Amino acid sequence: MADEENVDAAAGDEVKAAEFPDLEQAVGEGGVAGTPNLDLIRDIGVTLRVELGRTDMMIAEVLELSPGQVIELDKLAGEPLDIMINDKLLARGEVVVVDEKFGVRITSILDPRSRVQAMGADGVAEPGPQADSP
Repeated sequence: MADEENVDAAAGDEVKAAEFPDLEQAVGEGGVAGTPNLDLIRDIGVTLRVELGRTDMMIAEVLELSPGQVIELDKLAGEPLDIMINDKLLARGEVVVVDEKFGVRITSILDPRSRVQAMGADGVAEPGPQADSP
């Protein structure tokens, strides 16, 4: 270590510690210190997926599928759909039809604490307490 310092000093290079801004003190939209500044990430693309249900099948069963066949899913009719952002549960909703296209009406959103926990989880977040959407 001492040899490395001598080499740097001999070469005339000055080594300084990196300095980074304190992100916790960044000022957000509301101008309140300590709130996250979402402007930094607004243009980052995410994948939104709506999940109707799931099922496990053997490859042999998949190869035998034909048009008109029904695949049974793990959810009951009328149960809310899962709305996922980058494979993390964000909200629940229901199917609607708008101008002959399918859509999803958000019926509830996970509370902020559950959303933050889901972002740090390795897999899909388990449904937690929900806050009704306005």
